[in-house]
Amino acid sequence: MTLAIELPSEQHETGNWLPICDPSTLVPGRGVAALLPDGTQAALFLDRTGHPYAIDNRDPFTGAYVLSRGLTGTANGRPFVASPLLKQRFDLETGVCLDDPGVSVVVYRVREVGSEG
Repeated sequence: MTLAIELPSEQHETGNWLPICDPSTLVPGRGVAALLPDGTQAALFLDRTGHPYAIDNRDPFTGAYVLSRGLTGTANGRPFVASPLLKQRFDLETGVCLDDPGVSVVVYRVREVGSEG
């Protein structure tokens, strides 16, 4: 199986799923960065139950591509990643900054696709 993210229509036609990695290569609670066809980056995470999430890897407060290196956790039942730079927390389901709701990051839909062998 492979984890894939759905690319926005600006990058490809709606419904275009980009294979990223085998889910077994991800460590729950830790992120990885993936380079997208348009040169932007996505940050992929598995929570401790194995549920995958993908958001934009760019921290909107600093412009640095670092969210994949942030700490994950939950706040009021919501999964989040905290930026490793200024520590703002971003909801992994909605992309909204929990510390400044007027700021958000792109959220990508994630699913498992295919089966090798």
